[in-house]
Amino acid sequence: MRRVIGGLLVAGAALALMAADAGAASRKSSTKQASYNPIAWSRTDGPAPGPAQAIGGYAAGCLAGGVALPGEGVGYQVIRLSRQRNYGHPVLVDYLKGFGRRMAASGLGTALVADMAQARGGPMSFGHASHQSGLDADIWLRLDLPALSRKARETVDEVRFIDYDRSRVTAGWTGRHAEMVRLAAEDPRVSRIFVGAAIKQALCRKDWKDREWLRKVRPWHGHDGHMHVRLSCPPGSPQCEEQRELPPGDGCGEELQGWLSKAVPAMEIPPEKARPRNPQLPPACHAVLRSTGVKVASAGEAGVVALSEDN
Repeated sequence: MRRVIGGLLVAGAALALMAADAGAASRKSSTKQASYNPIAWSRTDGPAPGPAQAIGGYAAGCLAGGVALPGEGVGYQVIRLSRQRNYGHPVLVDYLKGFGRRMAASGLGTALVADMAQARGGPMSFGHASHQSGLDADIWLRLDLPALSRKARETVDEVRFIDYDRSRVTAGWTGRHAEMVRLAAEDPRVSRIFVGAAIKQALCRKDWKDREWLRKVRPWHGHDGHMHVRLSCPPGSPQCEEQRELPPGDGCGEELQGWLSKAVPAMEIPPEKARPRNPQLPPACHAVLRSTGVKVASAGEAGVVALSEDN
């Protein structure tokens, strides 16, 4: 396990460094965080100390004061803990713990929590374009497993619930899965939940008493075995970049039909053919990455890969 560092030091000298970086960046854009490739963010020695802050955008940001979601709790288990991507803003960790409790109380089964963010957020060397500011989490949709050991959770397989040939959910999709998505979406902190278009269609066809939460559920390619939960910017994160306002309505009309017509499953990209992502990050992320003796990889270091990029 990586060493988790506590404290509230970012509010002092580190925040001064952030401000200095911001001023320098306005004069010379080449000093932005883009000089650090994704592998640097996976080599930190724990969360950046200081007050919890989601910084920048979901696909170009970082995380200060992040915390780890415990590997297991009421109604949930974290899978593939060896990746050390079970970090997030404290609001996200609180959300996931609460979601687990609601799953248990509803008798739906155990939620499998997959990738959240790295200890300091930032771009990942493989797997996602987002998950950078500590406000995103993937939750698998399969509900057929008993409690698993941590070792077993390293190799468990994701199950697809979309038949792409017929543009509909598979026979394995049930009302329990639909209820699981509803439970996740009804929390007011949720900004969006991404699922495959056929899953959104199945949710739209169900007779719900309240359909307001459906507006948050958005179709996205490749999300056939998990839902990607995204929270809104939390209080105390002035540099967090919110997404644009959702369109009106429940999202079950013409827009959904367009997604269904072009839906494709996720595809793994071989490492040798992968395209590394190195987004321009806010200047404040320089202090987040550099704080407390972090080993930083050079921009030209080999071995950076991206697999089946998530949104």
